Amino acid sequence: MRRQIALVQQDVFLFSGSILDNIRLGNSQMGQEEIESISQAVSSHNFISNLPFKYEQELNEGDVSSGQRQLLSFARALAAEPKILVLDEATSNVDLETERQIQNGIKEMTRGRTSIIIAHRLSTLMHVDKVMVLREGEVVEFGKRKELLQRKGIFYKL
Repeated sequence: MRRQIALVQQDVFLFSGSILDNIRLGNSQMGQEEIESISQAVSSHNFISNLPFKYEQELNEGDVSSGQRQLLSFARALAAEPKILVLDEATSNVDLETERQIQNGIKEMTRGRTSIIIAHRLSTLMHVDKVMVLREGEVVEFGKRKELLQRKGIFYKL
């Protein structure tokens, strides 16, 4: 069951090794072309291509920004080919420009799979089918984004 779920958290952990190894995360059958295609889908390919050793770049502290780390974690999640995707505050530690890139990545990542997106940043929820608003652990609103905005309740005020 664990292989069917990919999790992208707020704080990204990158392993020592190359960018390629970090994205494929032990799946040695996944080729570089496939990894590059995934990276293009989640908007990480451009910054990787500008690194001196590109996908073979060994990761050291300070080599990549927090936004770039997040883009790498999106590529890693997509490379796992999960049926269920969980994004837990995946955009909270990034600047607005990186968030725009991540939005494109989220759109690609969620296509064709069940996705649970936990977010305080409402821009992260732009392309979701349904929204659940929680307050003190209780569901206070649930429905389509557009419907909740029309109701002018809590989600609208947020």
